[in-house]
Amino acid sequence: MWLGLRLFHRPFSSLAARGLVYERHGEPLQVLRLQKVNISHPAENEVRVKMLAAPINPSDINMVQGTYALLPQLPAVGGNEGVGVVVEVGRHVTSMRPGDWVVPVDAGFGTWCTEAVFSEASLMRVPSDIPVVGAATVSVNPCTAYRLLSDFETLRPGDTVIQNASNSGVGQAVIQIATSLGITTINVVRDREDLPSLIQRLRDLGADHVITEEQLRKPEMKDLFKNCPRPRLALNCVGGKSTTEMLRHLDYDGTMVTYGGMSKQPVTVPVSALIFKNVKLCGFWVTQWKRERAQTDREELVKMIRDLCDMIRRGKLVPPPSTQRPIEDFSRALQDAQTPFLSRKQILIM
Repeated sequence: MWLGLRLFHRPFSSLAARGLVYERHGEPLQVLRLQKVNISHPAENEVRVKMLAAPINPSDINMVQGTYALLPQLPAVGGNEGVGVVVEVGRHVTSMRPGDWVVPVDAGFGTWCTEAVFSEASLMRVPSDIPVVGAATVSVNPCTAYRLLSDFETLRPGDTVIQNASNSGVGQAVIQIATSLGITTINVVRDREDLPSLIQRLRDLGADHVITEEQLRKPEMKDLFKNCPRPRLALNCVGGKSTTEMLRHLDYDGTMVTYGGMSKQPVTVPVSALIFKNVKLCGFWVTQWKRERAQTDREELVKMIRDLCDMIRRGKLVPPPSTQRPIEDFSRALQDAQTPFLSRKQILIM
């Protein structure tokens, strides 16, 4: 069983809960079942949590499919992110108490359940005066955006960042965090029927420029840089041609960070970008970052969550548009979560 989560143990003094369980890897609609799971009262350093809400993220789908970099021992409960309320603590637990809201530190957490027992170290408190959906979606995409803007280039007000998949959860968080820092964003999206609506929505979040993948490849792109400097940082979660085109517009000595590969195409780098522009290519995985900080510098992890929750409280960071469904309606939620261009986060309410 995954570190931090304890289900199916201690048959004595067990409590009834329900969770979306899979016993083999495969397509989520085929292998996930909503079923009863047995949990027990927490041991000395454990916490019993009643889950409130949990989103369905692409990494959750990949984990169930068996294609993610980290896979829990089977059988497992799906879900890597969410928020819950503490209902019972072990006698050696000191950092939280009943009534506190908590979110997971690590991946493979098993958040698609009504209740579970976790280790104290695998949880982090969040304020209960922010919206439930904001708390449920704070620990993956906003954390990724926060680190992408903090760790690879020293950005100052007036600098420019370019990103693809700008309407994704990470992309929308990048726009809002960058706006709060005075950083200009160039946001690339795929063409679609409701493009004007999408452009307006991203601009409402603070996007300075929104362009399509087709526009990114046109010579007229150079006109955009008459009004803003070339980007020092490029954020890629698509790969393929999109990556190549963003690299062409990156400033000298700039950095491209890849944190996803939605197109399932390799990152193709023009030789000229490496030789004549001295660009740097990096990868980033927020799960690994959080794992390392949880062991070596937990305060930095706490500060990041605190900063993001403060932005949520002040209305400076809003979660993506979402559809909230009871966990009993998980099949519809999973179907919609995998529907192209739907652009609505699916949230399971427990």
